[in-house]
Amino acid sequence: MTLYAAYGTNLDPARMGERCPHSPLSTTGWLSGWRLTFGGEEHGWDGALATIVQDPFDQVYVAVYDVTPEDEAQLDTWESADSGLYRKTKVRVSSLSGEQVVWTYVLDAYEGGLPSASYLGVLADAAEASSAPADYVAALRRRPCRSTGL
Repeated sequence: MTLYAAYGTNLDPARMGERCPHSPLSTTGWLSGWRLTFGGEEHGWDGALATIVQDPFDQVYVAVYDVTPEDEAQLDTWESADSGLYRKTKVRVSSLSGEQVVWTYVLDAYEGGLPSASYLGVLADAAEASSAPADYVAALRRRPCRSTGL
């Protein structure tokens, strides 16, 4: 089993339960020195997709899962890592139990663009479902987005 740091829509425990049914939640924590942003507008839900980029002045809330090899392969498919849309990278998570080196997905596209309002809502709901701090969830809900007219 390997440790995976979920951010974005994968913060939702129900979503991770469907995608990785054999992989328990280990802890929650922060990716210090990283920032949640968006990119790959041409690939996404009527807008840009969530990703992280290095930023020494920011941090991203994550849920860490102990992922089985079978669930990892399934998650790679869900995240389009097998087609190259996202790539895996090692990051360091700070949690109450200390620092851990884990892997996560990073979008292999240029940063920029706005997420759709519906996608941003899914991200904020996922953060809330994972017990992210209220100010983190509120900041997600206040982010600029574009309306899809739905």
